[in-house]
Amino acid sequence: MVAKIFKNSRLLLSRRQSSILSAASILMVAVFFSRILGLLRDRFLAGIFFADNAWQLDVYFAAFRLPDMIFQLLVVGALSAAFIPVFTQYITKDKPQAWHIASTIITLSFSFFLVLGLILVVFAQPLSRLIAPTFSTQELNLMVNLTRLLIIAQGSFLVSSFLTGILQSHRHFIIPALSPIAYNLGIIFGIIFLSPILGIYGPAVGVIIGALLHLVVQLPLTKSIGFHFRPSFDFVHAGVRRIGRLMLPRTLALAVNQIELTVAVFIATSLSAGSLTIFYFAQHLNALPVGLFGATIGQAALPSLSQQSSPDSLNKFKSLFLSSLNQVFYLSLPAGMILLVLRLPAVRLAFGARNFPWQATLLTGQVVALFAISVFAQSAIQILVRGFYALSNTKTPLLLGTISVITNVFLSFFLVYRLQLDVLGLALAISISSFLHAGLLLFFLSRSVGGFAKNQLFTPFLKMSLATIITGFALWIPLRVLDRYILNTAKTLHLIALTIITISIGLSVYLVLSKALHIKELNSFLDLLKRLKNIKRLFSQTEQVLEPSVPQSS
Repeated sequence: MVAKIFKNSRLLLSRRQSSILSAASILMVAVFFSRILGLLRDRFLAGIFFADNAWQLDVYFAAFRLPDMIFQLLVVGALSAAFIPVFTQYITKDKPQAWHIASTIITLSFSFFLVLGLILVVFAQPLSRLIAPTFSTQELNLMVNLTRLLIIAQGSFLVSSFLTGILQSHRHFIIPALSPIAYNLGIIFGIIFLSPILGIYGPAVGVIIGALLHLVVQLPLTKSIGFHFRPSFDFVHAGVRRIGRLMLPRTLALAVNQIELTVAVFIATSLSAGSLTIFYFAQHLNALPVGLFGATIGQAALPSLSQQSSPDSLNKFKSLFLSSLNQVFYLSLPAGMILLVLRLPAVRLAFGARNFPWQATLLTGQVVALFAISVFAQSAIQILVRGFYALSNTKTPLLLGTISVITNVFLSFFLVYRLQLDVLGLALAISISSFLHAGLLLFFLSRSVGGFAKNQLFTPFLKMSLATIITGFALWIPLRVLDRYILNTAKTLHLIALTIITISIGLSVYLVLSKALHIKELNSFLDLLKRLKNIKRLFSQTEQVLEPSVPQSS
């Protein structure tokens, strides 16, 4: 019995997802649990450090800025914009060359990482002072030490992320989606078991452990599909050179985006102690719906969009893209409304440890609200950008991203210092620039493909928006009634009951309105629920879907 369960579990984990919805459903389940673990991680951090050592948490989050910058520039640009589209095309034509390209890109990227990592270790102090000039000597020294420690984790992340790209190109999404769960478990281990011994260094060591787990869980499946890493510096290979050309604009776009993220740290660290921590906590709550719906559908759609990117398949590309975008809207619009209306219960459940003060809870809730209004735009950006990447166009997203970042930086300084909105100004600036960014991406992508049919894009969006607004009232009314007259929300179980009942009522109203307004994405949502409901049935299926030697089918 145990052997059968183990065998069927292994086959499920190695199963290939044949459609965007199938892949997205797997990603959503894994992302949901990963984000929940991330919020649990933050709750532990708040409970242990916020009340007495809020400044240490600010330093801890600030220390991620430089290591994350290296990772974003070397990996994220190459993966989403260049590696997956090019690698996907090679594995359908010449698999040995695809493996060679993957080995070469990993080798070159890791070599660059070693150089940049060494530079960061040597110059950590002046670079840290540049990012957080208002830090005291004690805070700066701690930031330098944590930065040097965290750079170690990025080496594992770099290799692991390319393995994710390889697996997703083969439409294997389960194992890559489980990697972030392993990562968060590593950090939680560091917080719970190492913090009593190492203090704030405990979570940092946990990051290293988590990053290593992120890599290890993907190795067996990557090997089983036929990939064996062989170091190579073949930068003259046509595929490698194409990846280089495609990733350069995306890397520049990310470099511009790093300015935006660094400015947020620069400003938040100049405010009262705990401001940066509250900003990041609110951002992590916001990341739940964005990651759950925008990033998952975007990741799942990219390989399929890349296969339909040729001129003679443009109509299929447009149909596939609009279907994916409307699914993102259908899921992210009500998710943003739920986060907006239930912001305080969400903050209390996520971070409401005894050592997280009520004033901090209120402020975090306000920041969450300002993030929530743009959840649908942030989610749409995930699929819009990948639409350009699938068309091998990375220059336009670079230009539009630059405009968005300039807007964000200007608004951040203006709202925080001129209008005295403090950390609220940072969140509002991000939301406004997200609206601008999504609108520009949609406009120029539409022009690139000869236009989208209005009845397939704007009409569904308007129907979903109307349903979402009415759903907002359906959420607010029971929230107020339950909070004031029925439940004692000072108790955690009552707070959980309030959240579940309110969300259930709101979603029921949204589904009924979807049916009444003939929103066809309702069928996709119901199909998604069926897949999630019947996911256990996959354990009883014992056939191997993908043989290692068989190329990926379209």
